[in-house]
Amino acid sequence: MYARTWGDPPSSRVEFRKLGPVTSPGGAYSALVGLGARARVPVPLRGAAYRAFARATGADLGEAELDPRFYPSFGDLFARRLRPGVRPIDASPRAILEPCDGVLAARGTAVEGALIQAKGKTYQLEELVVDAELAARLRGGAYATIYLSPRDYHRVHAPVDARLVRYDYVPGALWPVNPRVAARRDRLLVRNERVVITLDAGRLGRVAVVMVGAAGVGNIRLAHAADSVTWRTAGERRRIELHETVERGEELGAFRLGSTVVVIFEPGKAVLAGEVGQAVRCGERLGEVA
Repeated sequence: MYARTWGDPPSSRVEFRKLGPVTSPGGAYSALVGLGARARVPVPLRGAAYRAFARATGADLGEAELDPRFYPSFGDLFARRLRPGVRPIDASPRAILEPCDGVLAARGTAVEGALIQAKGKTYQLEELVVDAELAARLRGGAYATIYLSPRDYHRVHAPVDARLVRYDYVPGALWPVNPRVAARRDRLLVRNERVVITLDAGRLGRVAVVMVGAAGVGNIRLAHAADSVTWRTAGERRRIELHETVERGEELGAFRLGSTVVVIFEPGKAVLAGEVGQAVRCGERLGEVA
């Protein structure tokens, strides 16, 4: 439950690290953004600076766990936790939850392993999860893609009760992932840096929650892997096997700035709803168990 995560001691720091090599597309821009995001904002300037950010993006800082003055940098503000109760979860035990805030960018069935990136553009499931066995299990299953803009809450939560099986870090580029770029650039989501979170959800089978990085988002913090923020500096794939139980709504990880989350289910296990372009909020109903 959200209260379980938010019951932890207040956290303003996410400890995003330097972005490492900047040779990949978007890397130099992301390095500059990273420097700015980590830079400490003087306390007397925080109120005005953060209010300006909220006006420019539409972010609701009144939902934040802490008074904005307690966030040392813009990176910490982006990855803020929320106050208890502002993202209630759907109470139905059959409900599958939205894992994050954002806009529903795509929804459908991975027919022959193909997922829609944008109108007229697709990519392959196996390219996204980079695991042939997992891709085979999810082939033909329901999926949803959610785009997070700078205004959104940037932590990602479990859509179902499950056992956390593993994290797979996949290095890649840092192209922007906003809908306009997604509509123009082929295979964008399988080119970018990402983490594939594999869940074992009992009767729902395997579920993949894929956190895709973007320009300015070269670090993804994972709630159950303390060293995850340093993975990018190695520049190679990394797999962490896990055997932890997570409840619906429990935190899985955090982004900085705008990003994308793709959730994929085994065929016949989930019925997802929502219209493309619809704003969604973490904890609302994404669908239900089939």
